[in-house]
Amino acid sequence: MNSLNRKLLRDLNLMRGQAMAIALVMACGVATFVMSQSTLTSLKLTQETYYERYRFAHVFAHCKRAPNALAGRIAAIPGVARVQTRVAVDVTLDVPGLAEPAVGHIVSIPDRQGPGLNELHLRKGRYIEPGRRGEVLVNEAFADAHRFQPGDSIVAIINGRRQELHIVGIALSPEHVLQIRSGEMLPDDKRFGVFWMAYTELAPAYDMDGAFNDVTLTLMRGASEPEVLLQLDRLTEPYGGIGAYGRADQTSNRFLIDEIKGLRTMGTIAPSIFLSVAAFLLNVVITRLISTQREQIAALKAFGYTKAEVGWHYLKFVLLIVAVAVVLGTGVGIWLGRGMTQMYTVIYRFPIFYFRLEPSIFALGILISTGAGVVGAIGAVWHAIVLPPAEAMRPEPPANFRPTVVERLGFQRFLTPAARMVMRQLERKPVKAGLSALGIAMAGAVLVLGQFSRDAIDYLMKFQFVLAQRQDMTISFVETCSSQVLHEVEHLPGVMQSEPFRAVSVRLRHGHRAERVAIMGLVADPRVNRVLDIDERSHPMPADGLVLSQKLAEVLNLRVGDQARVEVLEGERPVLDVPVTSLVADLAGMNAYMRLDAVHRMMGEGPSYSGAYLIVDSKHTDELYRVLKETPRVAGVTVQKAAMQSFRDTIRENLMRMQLFNVIFASIIAFGVVYNTARISLSERSRELATLRVIGFTRGEISAILLGELGVLTLIGIPLGFAFGFGMAAFMVSYMETEMFRIPLIVSQRTFAFSATVVLIASLLSGLVVRRKLDHLDLVSVLKSKE
Repeated sequence: MNSLNRKLLRDLNLMRGQAMAIALVMACGVATFVMSQSTLTSLKLTQETYYERYRFAHVFAHCKRAPNALAGRIAAIPGVARVQTRVAVDVTLDVPGLAEPAVGHIVSIPDRQGPGLNELHLRKGRYIEPGRRGEVLVNEAFADAHRFQPGDSIVAIINGRRQELHIVGIALSPEHVLQIRSGEMLPDDKRFGVFWMAYTELAPAYDMDGAFNDVTLTLMRGASEPEVLLQLDRLTEPYGGIGAYGRADQTSNRFLIDEIKGLRTMGTIAPSIFLSVAAFLLNVVITRLISTQREQIAALKAFGYTKAEVGWHYLKFVLLIVAVAVVLGTGVGIWLGRGMTQMYTVIYRFPIFYFRLEPSIFALGILISTGAGVVGAIGAVWHAIVLPPAEAMRPEPPANFRPTVVERLGFQRFLTPAARMVMRQLERKPVKAGLSALGIAMAGAVLVLGQFSRDAIDYLMKFQFVLAQRQDMTISFVETCSSQVLHEVEHLPGVMQSEPFRAVSVRLRHGHRAERVAIMGLVADPRVNRVLDIDERSHPMPADGLVLSQKLAEVLNLRVGDQARVEVLEGERPVLDVPVTSLVADLAGMNAYMRLDAVHRMMGEGPSYSGAYLIVDSKHTDELYRVLKETPRVAGVTVQKAAMQSFRDTIRENLMRMQLFNVIFASIIAFGVVYNTARISLSERSRELATLRVIGFTRGEISAILLGELGVLTLIGIPLGFAFGFGMAAFMVSYMETEMFRIPLIVSQRTFAFSATVVLIASLLSGLVVRRKLDHLDLVSVLKSKE
């Protein structure tokens, strides 16, 4: 081992605490990168493999009733590879042990199992047998929520008649990787289940024998999906088709794609922040290390070491820290990636979840972390390279000692000698003090960023389920009903207030852009289910015109006053131009609203309703549930409390676990930053402090000087961290926005308090470590100098 390497190891040993702190900060970035990228790769691989092996359809369409003979004409559409028709209906379920009615989505399957589209994967039990009445397969998520096993039974209201369904198997489908009801925000595995029943039994129950109301297609390679959708719409329109759509708009797949986008964002932004902080720390540490080793650098150059050798020596210091960070971060990242994978196997139902560790992820992680380390230290290393030996032999020029601002203002008499020294040090070296405060601010900012997701989710729940949706439950009808049915609903047990709605499937067009949505027809001034924007302002429904969510308007490039082409996809299918009267900055979905009477005029119909929002007396809910379970016209019931609980459960399982990782990493960063700040200050001022000890200052007094400086920097850094953290959260929100959800920019006082508390605790622990070193300060060796 040559002399420079021995010096390198000695320097690392002397600075092992600081080096390890930096390595831990960098390891957090590497771990986040490896975790998110490996999980992203695994999720995409699993999705693609599952979709391909089980022949997940590319195109979906629903109609009222079409003859099976239409399937041949659909198959003849250019680009269509395969067609599968079926019957799909929503039914009310009476689940044992569940007071409220649940919703079941029953899909027909062939009597005999064979290769088809959206093929089922049996987890338990067997396939249905021909001729056996009432046999069904059930989706695994619903079965797990109720602990159903093959052999159990459940009651469903099928076309107005109670029928006992016998579960013979538990299955998975690529169409329901995430079991979520169309139009809902989140899955509710307890109150929504997917079932599969023999076509020969389900079709006659709905007068569909020899007919279908749902069709799925796969496309040939290179086929034009928009053209296939257009031709499919033309064929199904006479049979009540409500608009074909592609895989990208299929509910389960759409949520999965959003999850993949979120992972990709997390794998980019979070590591960038962590590695940026680590690079900043490396720059500060190497710069100050070089400033304390000026004489050593001069001696090395005087003994014949070249500039390149000296620069490489200090660069190796950085690379060793990076190597430790990569090893630690990769190991932790793999462990966390496996944990994330296991979590996704619970949320997203795949037959098998592949966890793949791509070598390219490791290579890219090493490249990024090494680049961050080198970029952070290159300026300091360059300074060592170009420093002339003669100049390096001279000590740094002393600071410009003059009265501080505090002293010139006459406030020095209120300060102790230690406090005056602290103020002088900060004012005379403002750049160093500013960088130290900036480092502490970055630590606080990362803590704010790690916690703000909880604030955003809490507000999203309050906004969606308390402020906007005030109803206790929502009921939807099998078909649109008259005002007489609404009158009956209002007189159901416990119903205190009702507010009807009319949902109409449409395609909105503006120029060359189009989007398939449902226009919600609401009363003139909604009180139960309100249309709110992010400022919590309620939007009444205009007499004419559309109220659109800003996200939908953005997708269609619409502004207030523009005309939107509305192509109705049901009934008489009118096509008309409707003005956009206002935009709503809401938080979920892409929504379109009109006044109820305006919808009726558009449809050319009298008063008719798709469902109602209800406020219910809690004393009568059980009785109301019993009645609804027996009501043939009711297709589904959504209970608000249940929706909120489902929201909490889903968030707790997913986002809160990610938040825990972020908080742990942010806390490590906070301690690493503050500890390095304290240790560097000690190394720079050790001779000064030792001098004070020799002339009579006590250990407590010199501790007050050093720790007081750290305290002032911490107090400056904390509010700066609040500002930086809020800015980072705003940046994250802009990247996390999807068509399904908009995360509100909400940072609570609790989050700011948490950030400040962790930074203060890190400062206190760092101060205790430094205080202990001050107690063991070797006065003789520190005061030795050549002059």
